[in-house]
Amino acid sequence: MKTEKEFDAVKMMREIRDKHHSAYEFNPELREIRLAKIREKYAHRIKITKYASTNK
Repeated sequence: MKTEKEFDAVKMMREIRDKHHSAYEFNPELREIRLAKIREKYAHRIKITKYASTNK
C-alpha cells in the first residue's frame, strides 16, 4: 500500500533520524552536546509548563 505524496512527513523524519544516527555513531559526544543546547534553548518553556494532572 504505497502512495505518492507531495510531502511525506514520516519519510522525512526517518531520513533525519538516519542522518543523526550515522553522525552520532562516529561522534557519540555530539548527541549530548546537541541535547544540552536544546535543553538550554527551551528551558524557559519547560519551567512554566503546567499539567492538568498536578496542582502546581
